[in-house]
Amino acid sequence: MPDPGSWTIGLSGAAAAALCYLIGSIPFGLLLTRLAGLGDIRSIGSGNIGATNVLRTGNKRLAAATLALDASKGAAGALAGGLFAPEGALIGAVAAVIGHMFPVWLGFRGGKGVATGFGALAALAWPSGLIAIAIWLATVLIFRTSSLAALVTTLLAPLHAWYFTDLWTAIAVAIVCALIWIRHHQNIGRLLRGEEPRIGRK
Repeated sequence: MPDPGSWTIGLSGAAAAALCYLIGSIPFGLLLTRLAGLGDIRSIGSGNIGATNVLRTGNKRLAAATLALDASKGAAGALAGGLFAPEGALIGAVAAVIGHMFPVWLGFRGGKGVATGFGALAALAWPSGLIAIAIWLATVLIFRTSSLAALVTTLLAPLHAWYFTDLWTAIAVAIVCALIWIRHHQNIGRLLRGEEPRIGRK
């Protein structure tokens, strides 16, 4: 007969995953642009609900707010998940990013998870979060391409996360980063063809 304690751990993990998925699925980019009278963000640019596409409206403050709120979802997922069980922080971080990428409210068509992933990483290991931000900024300054910066940053994130934390945290970070790469498959194609738009250029 299964150990009752294992059922408790399993239920705690499932509850953490469900709650943090719902936290991550809040579409701040869509909500903010609608409140600002800019219409449906999914009808412009890439159709994405993240900060990069919000920036295409020309409203930098709204894009910054979207970035901050999307990052806060990842951090909140990790912190809320940790309240359920020791391993809940890892479950919550991954679930929040999945919620952002595949929100139930929008037919499972959400963002690419970069800001939410950064927030989750910062909550799990703040030194690793700072390193990730530095890598992203350096790549953007050199290549002026947001998607390339995200890909480079997420490629390296599991390595320094492992250095600052442990193997299980690094695995959770690697899962998030793999999902971000999958969501960037169209960007990767454009990068390989030299067609990916650069920041500040149409």
